Amino acid sequence: MEAACRLFYAKGYHGTSVRDIAHSASVNVSLINYYFNSKQGLLESIVTNYYEQYMTVLEETMTTTEALPKIDRLKQMIATIIHYKQEQHQFTCFIHRELSLDSIFVREMMVTYLAKENYLINSVFKEALRDSGNTKLDLQFLYVQLKGLLNSPYSSANEWKTLVNWNQSQDFFAKKYVHLICHWIDHLSEGTGMDKKSNPSILSR
Repeated sequence: MEAACRLFYAKGYHGTSVRDIAHSASVNVSLINYYFNSKQGLLESIVTNYYEQYMTVLEETMTTTEALPKIDRLKQMIATIIHYKQEQHQFTCFIHRELSLDSIFVREMMVTYLAKENYLINSVFKEALRDSGNTKLDLQFLYVQLKGLLNSPYSSANEWKTLVNWNQSQDFFAKKYVHLICHWIDHLSEGTGMDKKSNPSILSR
């Protein structure tokens, strides 16, 4: 599965053969067919595994941050998302590339996982900004902007390449980018009476 992730990212799904994956993983082609039936089966297993883990960490964050101020809960959610995506940077980029295509598999992913992701992030985001009491904020418009910030390094990987693939660690980029998004959140809440002093532990993870 790790070999397939690397090859799908580098060569694309259609540019990667089962033989390529078997050679990279140092296994027999028949072993892949035995466990996954086909390259499509392998892809589906990888994507399902990726999103199952992703939804687990999002739900855990929702549970462990219930007692936090709503603005800090939102920032912790942002940190969780960026760190998860950055830890699996290559495959995250591949998935975002695949999601731009219209296919039955993509539609299934949208119904199963992406709709749930949207619900969780949207609810935390809107709760935090509604709590500000600022009725002038267009929350739906701003939510679309937030999703763009969360996805941009992975859906537009070429534009971000020189920034993401630094000599520093992936964790360094994640912390820096989380800090940037949290400052955007603080900007939205300026003048609303919300506490804009971010907890340092939130920005670090």
